[in-house]
Amino acid sequence: MTFIDHLEELRWHIVRSVLAILVGAIAIFIKIDWVYDMIIMGPVRNDFISYRAMCGLSHVLHLGNTLCMPPIPKDYRLLGNTVSGPFMSAIQIGVIGGFIAAFPFIFWEFWKFVKPALSPKELKYSRGAIFYVSVCFFIGAAFGYFILGPFTFNFLANFTLGTRGFYEYKPALSDYIDNLVDIVIGCGIAFELPILSYVLTKIGLITPGFLRTYRKYAYVVILVVAAIITPSPDWTSQMIVFLPLCLLYELSVMVAKRVYKRDQDREREEWG
Repeated sequence: MTFIDHLEELRWHIVRSVLAILVGAIAIFIKIDWVYDMIIMGPVRNDFISYRAMCGLSHVLHLGNTLCMPPIPKDYRLLGNTVSGPFMSAIQIGVIGGFIAAFPFIFWEFWKFVKPALSPKELKYSRGAIFYVSVCFFIGAAFGYFILGPFTFNFLANFTLGTRGFYEYKPALSDYIDNLVDIVIGCGIAFELPILSYVLTKIGLITPGFLRTYRKYAYVVILVVAAIITPSPDWTSQMIVFLPLCLLYELSVMVAKRVYKRDQDREREEWG
């Protein structure tokens, strides 16, 4: 194929991906009121499943109310300060929700584009890529929504500066949605670390020794990423992101070690 043919092929993959996002966005927009009340505002609802689960776990572990987060203030309301704010927020919710729902299809379209360039050996080692990438993304997104989001928004909603008699706390609707999107999408992408480690080890760009040597630097980078993903300055929220990312990094080291050892054994067999 010529360069123009490749561009034409890429264009159609992008078009189909955009159409998938639009289909999801339209479906969400039809039920936008329910989506907004039950999903978008879930992390700031006092009856949200995460609050009840964490408090229940605290009692099961005989920790009293240690893991029970304080209730969100009853006057917690989001401010729409522009004429088109609610409508544009609904569009944003639909598009982001459509992207999340269509993520496996979008990655499948990307995979179809790069697949012809792979050798039979690379295709063999990449079996199940769509499944594993999608699973890691959804696990990360769920972690951000059910764990990190409630901790972050609960902390911010209950944080006070001086006395509220001197200011009126009304967070903007767009700011809340932006923070929720950053948390969910950021965690979804961050949880792809083991998959990335597998791919980079397979193509020879990294080795287990490389990952172990630069582990201390990686932890610093992970700490910075955790600070970026969490809009809350609360160190607890940052640790909630930092610790799983560290575990993912260690899992990546294990994945790289296994892949590297397997490739080394195969090379020794081939060379006799």
